[in-house]
Amino acid sequence: MTILSTGPIENNAVSGVRPTKQVTIRIVSRVAAVDAVVVSVQGYVLDTTRTLYVSELISVAPNEALTRNYFADLDAFEFLFEINEANVGDVEISVWGKKASGELVDAHRVVEHEKTITDS
Repeated sequence: MTILSTGPIENNAVSGVRPTKQVTIRIVSRVAAVDAVVVSVQGYVLDTTRTLYVSELISVAPNEALTRNYFADLDAFEFLFEINEANVGDVEISVWGKKASGELVDAHRVVEHEKTITDS
């Protein structure tokens, strides 16, 4: 299995308001085969301890794009994505922080080439 990580994302309040209230995750499968790709999504609150708050298995059909939204009104968080090694090159994942208004937070976006890859 291959694990992709956003790394820690700091979301401290500015004038009493955190920039990111919601995280949008976009998963795109470029698999030409007939089988779906399963992606494990884990989100962690980073505080004095690292606490799991999102745990979801997402099945992505060949040539499908999916979007998931998660709560992110936290001081710091991190997302991990686990993908079967055989499919890691066929799946692209991007992570976007959003304000309460839905506007993107540039500092809280992680696109495909910016994630840390760890083989387990």
